[in-house]
Amino acid sequence: NGQHPNVLLFGCSDSRVAAEIIFDQGLGDMFIVRTAGQVIDSAVLGSIEYAVAVLGVPLIAILGHDSCGAVGATVAALDTGEVPSGYIRDLVVRVMPSILGGRKDGLSRIDEFEARHVEETGTKLLQRSQVVADA
Repeated sequence: NGQHPNVLLFGCSDSRVAAEIIFDQGLGDMFIVRTAGQVIDSAVLGSIEYAVAVLGVPLIAILGHDSCGAVGATVAALDTGEVPSGYIRDLVVRVMPSILGGRKDGLSRIDEFEARHVEETGTKLLQRSQVVADA
């Protein structure tokens, strides 16, 4: 029968964050894209562009949360100089600009960095996807 979601939610893959419950939505109401720390890569961009261009989703919401492990790991890496190895390193490196920019602007609390990362994610999404920018 096809899907007709009314919102695209891009958020962290944290298992404690259940989008349908938070927003009181049923199955099929939301097109959800999740990665640890809501980091953007080509698969994320393709998924989001599919929702916008093919499914006609009219609204994109970016959802961060408190106690985000990706943000916490990035702050720890910057504080200690020890960046995780493997693919976790890629997540940390992608979150770093948000934390470094926040520190430059005087932010110091983890909740401030989490909020800043959501803002930066929205900006990056608009910069990297012409489909989203034009929608």
